[in-house]
Amino acid sequence: MDEGSRGPHSKAMETFETLVRAEFDPKNTYLNTASLGLLPARTVAAMREAIASLAAGQPSDMFADVEAARAAFARIAGVPSTRVAAGASVAVHGGLIAAALPAGAEVLTAEGDFASLVNPFHARGDLKVRAVPLERIAESVGPDTALVAVSSVQSADGRLADLTALREAARTHGARTYVDVSQSAGWLPLDAGGFDFVALVAYKWLLCPRGVAFLVVPEDLGGLTPLFAGWAAGEHPWRSTYGPVTEYARSARRYDQSPALLSYTGARHSLALVEELGVAAVGAHDLALADRFRAGLAALGHEPVAAPGSAIVSVPGAGHRQAELSRAGIEVADRAGNLRAAFHVYNTAADVDRLLDAL
Repeated sequence: MDEGSRGPHSKAMETFETLVRAEFDPKNTYLNTASLGLLPARTVAAMREAIASLAAGQPSDMFADVEAARAAFARIAGVPSTRVAAGASVAVHGGLIAAALPAGAEVLTAEGDFASLVNPFHARGDLKVRAVPLERIAESVGPDTALVAVSSVQSADGRLADLTALREAARTHGARTYVDVSQSAGWLPLDAGGFDFVALVAYKWLLCPRGVAFLVVPEDLGGLTPLFAGWAAGEHPWRSTYGPVTEYARSARRYDQSPALLSYTGARHSLALVEELGVAAVGAHDLALADRFRAGLAALGHEPVAAPGSAIVSVPGAGHRQAELSRAGIEVADRAGNLRAAFHVYNTAADVDRLLDAL
């Protein structure tokens, strides 16, 4: 086929596939991104270079990497970088939000949601934490609800929260919203600006090293107390190195945890790749594979957890097969008794078929 006969869609697919092939070369059938995403080659190279610079006594400016990663995530999330705090843990970010609530405030959560999201509210001991089925969370928001905290996609089985309905219900009743997008950012388009707080760890679908997490706060910074702030959270960090910080950053950087610099050195390159691939294109790729797996499961007589539109597919009662599949070179997860497969950019139709054959 000559160049002129290729349409724009065909060229875009070629670019996508070329980028993926250049960055990933897994040695097994890796279907466990919901636990841990694979690192792109560019990220590994950048981290090796940074480590070498440390060993040589000539460290690179890794704080610049933090700012580049913050800016890249802000673009992916559709918010100004001034609304993004950098850290390492959703639980710590959630702790900031929990600490800002008045005693007795009602926090609405989904039953069985991920511990890092819900535990900070339980740990307070003086909040009214109420859990309802995920499908009923929007209709369960009431006049006494101060905050709704939910994962956009459930870790255990891939079910999607109806965030549009949730946002409208919260607005109606004057409740704030806190969404954990750890299991969706990178393949599901994200409009973080529509919620009060959005948090995630970036080592899954955003392909970053562990130790990278982000928190999106409102334009007014959300009234959170910078409990974990160190010198780097000052408006002028190098003037905040001794004694208490007298002027916190005027942006969400005041909520930064001390960053794991090497991880952020890698993260800026992983996030750049996500931007190059495009979240919409990644989502289309991932969902096509997930749908192929669902169709194959039906042909085998298996019924997955109903989670249409999710890149995560879970098979009830089959989690015990995880170990044997791993021995066969197929990496999936055992979560809440489910066999959980998660499909991402480095996966192919052949990976799906290999898992179906093994089942």
